[in-house]
Amino acid sequence: MTHRPLGSCSAAAVVLTALASVLTAQQPAHAAADRIRLGNTADVSRGAWNGPAFTMNGAGGVVTATMTRAIDEIRGGTGTLDVVVLAGSAPTSGSRTPECDTITASAGVNSCTTWTLTAAADGNNTQVNTDVRNAEFVYFAGGDQCRYAAWKGTALEASVESVVAKGGGSGGGSAGHHINSPIVYDACNGSVTSAEALANPYDRYISFTTGMFAWANYGSVINDSHFVTRDRMGRTMSFLARAVKDGLAPGGAAWGVGVEEGGGSLFLDRNGMATQYGKDAYVVLADHQPEQAVGRRPLTYSGFKIWRLTPGSTFDFKNRPTCGYYLRSVTNGIADTNLYSGTPVSDCGGQSGGTVLAESEPNDTRDTADDATTLTFPASLTGGMRSTSDRDYFKLTVPAGQTVAVNCAVPSAYDADLYWLDANGSTLERSVNDGAGTDESLSFTRTASGTGTYYLDMEAYSGSGSASYDCRVTRS
Repeated sequence: MTHRPLGSCSAAAVVLTALASVLTAQQPAHAAADRIRLGNTADVSRGAWNGPAFTMNGAGGVVTATMTRAIDEIRGGTGTLDVVVLAGSAPTSGSRTPECDTITASAGVNSCTTWTLTAAADGNNTQVNTDVRNAEFVYFAGGDQCRYAAWKGTALEASVESVVAKGGGSGGGSAGHHINSPIVYDACNGSVTSAEALANPYDRYISFTTGMFAWANYGSVINDSHFVTRDRMGRTMSFLARAVKDGLAPGGAAWGVGVEEGGGSLFLDRNGMATQYGKDAYVVLADHQPEQAVGRRPLTYSGFKIWRLTPGSTFDFKNRPTCGYYLRSVTNGIADTNLYSGTPVSDCGGQSGGTVLAESEPNDTRDTADDATTLTFPASLTGGMRSTSDRDYFKLTVPAGQTVAVNCAVPSAYDADLYWLDANGSTLERSVNDGAGTDESLSFTRTASGTGTYYLDMEAYSGSGSASYDCRVTRS
């Protein structure tokens, strides 16, 4: 084929140009905002809610355990609430409402509305904002966080913030995880790999959006997703070095939160305490200026502090720990080996330290409960559901004004439920997530004066086995 010079034209080209103009004129600028509501048509009306609560997922799908916990904490275990799912594009196959299909199966949900918004202007859509402001939880679906960042400054940004402010919550997976951090890697110029980011921390694919959502206790954070599977530790390190160098993080310290896919989910409660579910997550701290972070030159940064959060472990974002981390560095764009595991410099914080109490049978009643009143916190309580009717009791005491958080990693051999009882055996809090291997978590604050006696009750729901559960108990 002979290529015609650019300056020439043919009759065929004129026809094609005219046809293209007609087709373009017939195409809408973007698809219309699409709304699908499941559940009740009327919203719940209630004066007060008990959040905020947040879910940060490593992949786009809803993680039932953290979503259920968020729903229960926001509604205080009673009544129902409304959820809105925001998506930047419609699913290419299967259900048009995959997130709401999962959410509406949970107890305590009055309705779940999916909005597919394809343009920045949709952030000012009146019906969208009405639905969001009437909801108690907003979930950002996976997809493209650049589309979500485009809603900055629209009415929708303020509407989501109003949900959290009234005691509701927010969350999301993958792109939805990214947008829920105060410093957002927005990927508006394209996605960057760890190798590219370490070779040039000012790579054109690295861009940030700031000043959008700033949730309490979660300041100076950059979220990342699909963390281990897609080997994203290196790029998170580069993001953090940039944030410190460019002054994006107040106080000269930036924090990365990378959550693994395949069910990984970080739950953040109203007190800033985070609990990890399903798969590992990593908290990465850059607390000093990089030795080298300039355009077109590889990154050099010594001493990133890394906390590995395994399922059931906790991290206090309100009172961020100063120990319990391991160290890794980057030299001329080459990161240390073993980025995803390491021996902590010291044992402390919600992930390590404290004492361990293994159950001793019989401990199936309050009278035979294992005594955990003298343990050093944080502490671990371990045991196994050795029969389908097994119950393990542990006795604890809580001083006035203190909050106890219990986070149990349950093995895949059985489904177990967790109860917090008063001295008379009445249930004060419970965690009854469905499914073998599903973690259980609860928290309790003593408001009465003096020190009270309580019991932790782990009960077999289905299945049994000798594999040990591990309940991490912290007091604050």
